[in-house]
Amino acid sequence: MIINILKHSLRALNRQKGYVLINIIGLSIGIACSLVITLFIAHELSYDQFNEKKDRIFQLVLNGKIGGQEMNTNSTCAPIGPTMLKEFPEVENIARMNIWGETIIKNNEQSFTENAFIEADSTFFNIFTVTLISGDMRTALNAPHKLVLSKTAASKVFGKENPIGKALKVGTDSVFYTVSGVMEDLPKTSHFDANMIGSFVTNDRANDSQWTSNSFGTYILLKPNSDPKVVDAKIIELIKKYVGAEIQKYLGITLEDFFSKGNKYRMYLQPLTAIHLNPEVGQESKAPNDPKYLIIFGSIAFLIIIIASINFMNLSTAQASRRAKEVGIKKVSGSSRGMLIWQFISESIILTFVSLIVAVIIIKLSLPFFNNLLHANLELNFFDSWVSIPSLILLSIFVGLLAGSYPAFYLSSFSPYAVLKGTLRNSMKNGKLRSVLVILQFTISIILIIGSTIMFHQINYMVNKDLGFNKEQLVVIRRAEVIGNKVNAFKEAIMKIPGVVNVAASTAVPGHSNNHNGYMMEGRGGETYLLQTAWVDYDFFETYGMKINSGRNFDEAHTTDKDVCLINERAVKQFSITSPLTTRIINPSDDPSKPDFLPIIGVINDFHFESLRSEISPYIFKFKNKGSNWGYISIRVSSGSSGGVLKEIEKVWKEFTSNDPMQYFFMDNDFDRLYTEEKQSANLSVLFTFLAILIASLGLFGLTSFTVEQRTKEMGVRKAMGATVSSLFILISREIILLVCISTLIAWPIVYFISKNWLQNYHYRISLPLFDFLLGFIIAIIIAIITISYRTIKSAMLNPSESLRYE
Repeated sequence: MIINILKHSLRALNRQKGYVLINIIGLSIGIACSLVITLFIAHELSYDQFNEKKDRIFQLVLNGKIGGQEMNTNSTCAPIGPTMLKEFPEVENIARMNIWGETIIKNNEQSFTENAFIEADSTFFNIFTVTLISGDMRTALNAPHKLVLSKTAASKVFGKENPIGKALKVGTDSVFYTVSGVMEDLPKTSHFDANMIGSFVTNDRANDSQWTSNSFGTYILLKPNSDPKVVDAKIIELIKKYVGAEIQKYLGITLEDFFSKGNKYRMYLQPLTAIHLNPEVGQESKAPNDPKYLIIFGSIAFLIIIIASINFMNLSTAQASRRAKEVGIKKVSGSSRGMLIWQFISESIILTFVSLIVAVIIIKLSLPFFNNLLHANLELNFFDSWVSIPSLILLSIFVGLLAGSYPAFYLSSFSPYAVLKGTLRNSMKNGKLRSVLVILQFTISIILIIGSTIMFHQINYMVNKDLGFNKEQLVVIRRAEVIGNKVNAFKEAIMKIPGVVNVAASTAVPGHSNNHNGYMMEGRGGETYLLQTAWVDYDFFETYGMKINSGRNFDEAHTTDKDVCLINERAVKQFSITSPLTTRIINPSDDPSKPDFLPIIGVINDFHFESLRSEISPYIFKFKNKGSNWGYISIRVSSGSSGGVLKEIEKVWKEFTSNDPMQYFFMDNDFDRLYTEEKQSANLSVLFTFLAILIASLGLFGLTSFTVEQRTKEMGVRKAMGATVSSLFILISREIILLVCISTLIAWPIVYFISKNWLQNYHYRISLPLFDFLLGFIIAIIIAIITISYRTIKSAMLNPSESLRYE
């Protein structure tokens, strides 16, 4: 019976080649889009899943609020991990980590830039599932200046030589590191990168006992069956015991008084597998992704499948008149309705399987494009998991049933008497359900069009908004510490290069803030205030084009300016400073009776030092003394400068650094990287919107063809009675235009609600423009008219004598 049903299905499909082709194209594009998005979502959800102990590994998170400023970060103090290991019986092991990022590695006279250098405790390999190819995991990182290389890094630095025991110079450290191990490359789905791991005990602050200085990541491995909530509760007591003592020491108040002023200071455990999709917690290595985008993409995938399925339903029911006689004859010949239902569903599933094969080919060919677009490493491997192929089969069956169930029940319901008598044909011309389905298709398409447009306008707004500083024509050199105390001499040499306008040294630059510090204010008791902190030189504000709202800049003529500060407008407003130029900030010190005063000498106009997702927060600028050699050197070049200026800068750099590679970036490009996720999402949304419209247009074209075919004789009669081609075109197209208008009215409130909620993620955002909503309607109308024009005009131009002979 099943074989007979399949034979009948294949014969039926063979007689409907145009219908089959349109459906295969629509379904294959829909399935391909859905599979790509599924691959991406699976890729995002797979982060850190490779760790065998993943369910017992937690990252310690600091959640603090000081002076109205809140922070949520993975940066913690050095002593908390070892203390938890000592005092908490639930803790099996801990590992601390310090992300260096980009640094210079030297092997004799060869220099290499390493982008993923970290420091980690010797317990790193006991916690994370990283295979050590050579070396002993117990001793690989147990002493200062030991170094473990990834397989790729070892090959890059040493080629085919055995690296074990070899010495390397790392950064500016005068003591060479000894290679003590080689490990397998970390999977791309690790939430941190590490090509080289130096021993954490090398760090001067590894044994730091200060609890309020937070610079390191801390990972906790709990014992089996331990409850993380119990550990979280114990951390509260730990904070009271150790942080409370330091609050008392530095601020002169108890922890209870500190909390009573609205401040907050707590730590909690975050599961390892939750890190990558939790943007609420700042990470030093890879920036987390927002799970909202996975929901958006998943919704788009589902909507595209719906559009493709609607195509199938519409085309199947539209051509019912063609298949009515087939149904009537089969019923008269003894076929039951159940057999006919299974035949039509079989046709749908066969079409879906063929579409799946085409979709897989499309994905295989387009995967490099999507990997480049998404900055991911998506792979279509059918044999990595036993569930892959069964999942694809189930997807085909699901789509086949979704698309084919209604047409199957509809077509099988025809009465043989009505079919053979000819009374069924006229009853099928209303097509109310088809109209509803077309409305649904265009509603989805208009939502996608307007949503993508709003997304692009928000990105354009963020990229082009006045940031409060001039990001153009700025070259920023990393690793200023390499120059040491010769910064001023280096600046003078750079200023001699034609095309260089200004040079400044600082510990932070916009997009790369690295210090949150707590301060007090004279005359305000024990109240504390959290400010972003940067140490800058005399030329910083001029180099960045930042404007001083009141007061003045640091000035060499004032010998006391090395012990003063400037703050931004946000600090003045948020901390209610009525007379900033007569106010003194207090640096917390070991002896509260001898405060370290920093008089405010100027107020800087607010500027964006982070993404526009975040509100501008209070900022303090302190003078960069000779001891603060780390950070950045920013060079402003004239707008007409050529690449020759950069070569001259590199030449001077090498003279001052013994031929070290110069690591630099352009501020405009670097600041734009903050919106990489938004740009990827917008590009993907536009692509899938285009494909959704293409699928809907294919369906509309097929539907128009059948509609025109049914009304050919009517059009011939009208033309014989004097109707023009344009009037016939309007006759056919006005129904479609009406459906698009209804779709627009349905789509507008939906997309308004979705877009308004999405824009809440950005503190600085566009208002929802009416033009974007009108644009969605206009594009949908134009697409609909273009789609139906060819078939409608061709039929309208037929000679009435040919039209009247039709049917």
